[in-house]
Amino acid sequence: MIKLKLPFWLDGPELTKLVSTAQAWWEKVRDWLNWPYLQFDLDTCHLAILELWAWQRDITRFNSEPEWLFRLRVKHAFINSVDAGSTAGLKRILQRLGVGHVEIDERNPSRDWDVVLLTLSDSQLSESPDLLRVLIRQYGRTCRRYDFLTITPVSLAVALVDFNDDQQTLIASL
Repeated sequence: MIKLKLPFWLDGPELTKLVSTAQAWWEKVRDWLNWPYLQFDLDTCHLAILELWAWQRDITRFNSEPEWLFRLRVKHAFINSVDAGSTAGLKRILQRLGVGHVEIDERNPSRDWDVVLLTLSDSQLSESPDLLRVLIRQYGRTCRRYDFLTITPVSLAVALVDFNDDQQTLIASL
């Protein structure tokens, strides 16, 4: 913001009050004029404006969805709709929205032809079940059923021990 200066012959405590009041007023006016421009940034815009952006991009907020996730979904709505419908695109969508790495297996011989298997870690599925449901409904392939498989990592320790022992079998008879 430009610092206001008054002519030097007007000096004193009253002038300082006048300058600070005028400075505060013009900063407020600047904020009013910048407000519409700031609504284009989906990370910082007002929530009511974000709802309008979401309506325009066909995004509906689900129950208990945090605001940061809703902003992220609205922000990436266009590129997500471009990526929808392909296996690689669905992986990118899930990566973009913070779900993480997901393995997708289509046309598994042991299942029906229209079943798509999504392999996730147990924590991924438990942290965002509603998000996964909404994403599959919106960006998944039509005429496909989606099943979730969970992988639970288990730590395993194996010890290798050298065992050199002799064995004898003795039979006693009378």
